[in-house]
Amino acid sequence: MNRPFILALGLLAASPLPVAAQETPETYLKRIEAIDDSGAAIHAVVAVAPSESLAIKGKGPLAGRALLVKDNIETRDMPTTAGSLALKDNATGRDAPLVAKLRKAGAVILGKTNLSEWANFRGEHSSSGWSAVGGQTKNPYALDRSPCGSSSGSGAAVAAGMAWAAIGTETDGSITCPASVMGLVGFKPTVGLVSRTYVVPISSSQDTAGPMTTSVADAALLLNAMAGSDPADPATADADRHKPDFTVGLGRVSLKAVRVGVLRRQAGHMSALTVLFDAALADMKRAGAQVVEIDFEPDERLGEAEFTIMLHEFRLGIDAYLGDLPRPAPARDLAGLIAFNKAHAAEELRWYGQQTFEKALTTTDPAAYAKARADAQRLAGTEGIDALLRKYDVDVLVAPTTSPAWPIDPVLGDNFVDVGAGSLAAIAGYPHLSVPMGTVEGLPVGISFMAGKWDDAKVLRIGAGYERSRSATLTAPALRNWAQ
Repeated sequence: MNRPFILALGLLAASPLPVAAQETPETYLKRIEAIDDSGAAIHAVVAVAPSESLAIKGKGPLAGRALLVKDNIETRDMPTTAGSLALKDNATGRDAPLVAKLRKAGAVILGKTNLSEWANFRGEHSSSGWSAVGGQTKNPYALDRSPCGSSSGSGAAVAAGMAWAAIGTETDGSITCPASVMGLVGFKPTVGLVSRTYVVPISSSQDTAGPMTTSVADAALLLNAMAGSDPADPATADADRHKPDFTVGLGRVSLKAVRVGVLRRQAGHMSALTVLFDAALADMKRAGAQVVEIDFEPDERLGEAEFTIMLHEFRLGIDAYLGDLPRPAPARDLAGLIAFNKAHAAEELRWYGQQTFEKALTTTDPAAYAKARADAQRLAGTEGIDALLRKYDVDVLVAPTTSPAWPIDPVLGDNFVDVGAGSLAAIAGYPHLSVPMGTVEGLPVGISFMAGKWDDAKVLRIGAGYERSRSATLTAPALRNWAQ
């Protein structure tokens, strides 16, 4: 855009934004035992760290804060399974660099969280939050409704109070969707801000880890610890140059003069949801924001290009990941995974198949991949988010993140509703923040904030400004079925 982005400061309380209450690791472990292993049986946590890993060490910015980590991110003291029985014994003895950074900042890694198996990139008609290793994760707000995914366990655990915060990963919607349907803040950073080394891959173009928390301040605090360049991940080469203190100014940020671009078509047609969205926009107007309506429809070729990219990159990435494991797994490449699933069909393939795996195995045309990559970057980035920010002279784009949670259905799979615009940010590799904006019939819904590459701090600040101005009352998880 032509004008510099300026967030007015000093117009709200000058104290820092509060972070969530900090409890001891032992308290969280008791809660996991009470409502995850029994009681509501949420099935969010698949492994708990050994006792020697739970000691509070140091005085860093995250000292003593208890985190859970999605089970496709390597930790030195627990297996990393991606939800698959093929990796159930995948104890690499390695910390992913992002985990090492969190530990260095003083965080206590409590355990690993369930996920949609292979981050929901195996086959058609899957049920978000199901894996052969962890079973079906439930939504704490309505146990019979979807937790979305693929970072299902990370979201459910934080929503139910089983950790101070959690780390998820996203390729397209896997942090922001579960955050939205479970009443959390979820932040997908710019791709390349956080290392992906020793994270089970899908797409080198779109994969990133990010925080799932109960406030924007907590997300910023975690991002401070996670972000940075990693020589083993070329995408992060410029990360250190785009790593400010993400917490600075959050407690006194104002929305005065901030221009908010409203993706009206992406709000959908559910009246209760659009009423919530309009209330969120009214909150931002009262806080001084200028709201600009945008009439936009993504190019229909974008989804096809994205799928081609992911198929091609998954085959290369998973072959490299499996081939680099320090201890051989039952499958050493994608073809081996397909064979393993067929051999263990009763456990792995009962609910849905592996059509995506099989298609990825045959997606090998480098010219088709290069064209899809160029088209996707142009349609989502240059002619998508970048063009909208510039044309309408806005600082950020907003839309509802997704619909309220739908019923869990392992037979027919997920029932996604066409709401939200997060795929634009996912495909472009740009930052995307989801912040709770209220509930529909007791089911949480988030509002998305998106901007350009490396605009992570700006997105967090505007999200924090909305969070402070929000008039909606947020509810606590019911820990029962929605119909009760």
